[in-house]
This record gives sequence, C-alpha cells and structure tokens, in this order.
Amino acid sequence: MSEPQSGSTPKMSLPIPMQWTWKHFNDLSVHDLHDALALRCRVFILEQGPYQDPDEYDQHAWHLLGRAPQSEHGNALLATLRILGPGVKYAEASIGRVACAPEIRGLGFGRQMVAEGIAQSGRIFPGAPIRISAQAHLQRMYGELGFSTVSEEYLEDDIPHVEMLCPAPLGESPR
Repeated sequence: MSEPQSGSTPKMSLPIPMQWTWKHFNDLSVHDLHDALALRCRVFILEQGPYQDPDEYDQHAWHLLGRAPQSEHGNALLATLRILGPGVKYAEASIGRVACAPEIRGLGFGRQMVAEGIAQSGRIFPGAPIRISAQAHLQRMYGELGFSTVSEEYLEDDIPHVEMLCPAPLGESPR
C-alpha cells in the first residue's frame, strides 16, 4: 500500500460502505480487469515510480475488488489485492498488489481489505501459511493482523520492504 502524497486527493467522508467481491482471474470481466490495473497503475506506477506491474502471477490469482457504490465516486474501484496459491510465487500462499486509492487511505480500508484477504486465503488454501513482501513502514499494521517479520529490510522498486509470514489462517477474518 502506498502513503498519501501531500496535497493529494481529498479524503472521502465516513461512513463509506465498501462492497468486496472476490473473482479468480478467469472470472474477471474486462471492466473489472481494466479497473484493477488502472488503480494499481495509479498507486504503484504514478505514485511509486515505474516498474512492470501486470505480471505472470495475475493470471493465477484470486483478485479482491473493493467498490463503494454509494460514495461520491459511484461504483469506482477504490481498493484491490490479489492472492496466489502455495507454490506459485512462494512455497506458501501469498497476498500482494495491495492498493488503496488515495482518497480512502487512513480510513481503515487497507486493514479491512488485508483481513478479508487472510480470511479468503484460509478458505481457498486451508492449512497454508501466507507470505507477503510488505512495505517496511506497514509492519505494525500487518503485525496486528497476525504477520511476523521474517527477513531483514531490503529494497524492492527502491522502497524498503520486509518479508512477513502469517500462520495458516482458519478461514475467518481476524478481529
């Protein structure tokens, strides 16, 4: 997830009911895929610098799409992440490409989205721990959701990251 930039998009006002939808890559509509890639481009490329965002893992992933249909943004996609099964990227399942639109950052949706990702991983990959490559400044939030840091800090796309591991979730959202 990315930090908001100063002078960036104004925050939405609470409460915003978020509608979460899970779809495997093969079940994404062209509009869902476009919206997810556009949001990831906005967060990962325009804010954080150029790199290849769509990759070979997208086609093997479950994608979480977060929309706030009753907000001032209509049905715009405001949050997304993907889950990969064990053996695809790591020996464990993994959560990645966690992106929140700047206007919803700081409102708790990133935490809610990751909790939903943990729960879904437990449902579709029961018994599999989850490994992530987390931006270093988000260790506390991920730690509160059950992840432990398992690596030294390293640079990924010129941003400090750490690997974190969560024991196998039980298929329900952490509290």
